[in-house]
Amino acid sequence: MKLVSWNVNGLRAVLGKGFLDYVAAENPDVICLQETKLQPEQAVFDLDGYHRFFNSADKKGYSGTAILTKEAPLSVTYDFGDDIHRHEGRIITAEYPDFYLVCCYTPNSQDGLKRLDYRMQWENDLRAYLKELDAVKPVVYCGDLNVAHEEIDIKNPKTNRKNAGFTDEERAKMTELLSSGFADTYRSLHPDRVEYSWWSYRFNARANNAGWRIDYFVVSERLLPRVTEAAIRTEVMGSDHCPVVLELE
Repeated sequence: MKLVSWNVNGLRAVLGKGFLDYVAAENPDVICLQETKLQPEQAVFDLDGYHRFFNSADKKGYSGTAILTKEAPLSVTYDFGDDIHRHEGRIITAEYPDFYLVCCYTPNSQDGLKRLDYRMQWENDLRAYLKELDAVKPVVYCGDLNVAHEEIDIKNPKTNRKNAGFTDEERAKMTELLSSGFADTYRSLHPDRVEYSWWSYRFNARANNAGWRIDYFVVSERLLPRVTEAAIRTEVMGSDHCPVVLELE
């Protein structure tokens, strides 16, 4: 089973930049999207063979997630937890026979870390949610998690240490998640490999490969033996992020 996760930075925009060609070439069983920036009725495109599930933010043109899947899930739920987490279209959970798939677009702590306190609440509540799911069946948790976990995951760790996405607080929350029965598939398979999944549009960052690895597939540890590949498709253009891929046997 091949799964793709991609922050498309506007689904309508990436449709004009080769999205459908990429899907045809990759041929994944499941596609998880973040930052779709649209309402479901605006998702007009031909993609035969996939069931479509969209979660849109209350605020139009903002945030949003989607799951496109060849196999119809047993159930699909949107958002999680308290009302504070239910207005930005950031979570879709699809239940399959032997695992839950959670597509996530994690809130950014923003300039000046003005949303860091909320981010900490989000991380605690989402970790509790993932552990609830994991008690029933294994979890595949993916998306733009808006954190570069270790120094190897970012081009310039020293100058970014207090910036959103690389604060000590955010990195500690990822460590806490990975210490509670979950594994970062890419780093598990490639402990020393240096690749990134996001590059700023400023300063020619992508051409210079001054990037961050902030897009993940995290799985329940008991799923790790089924992971045959965890890849980053750095060559795929169309967004400031590139797709990440997980293959399960």
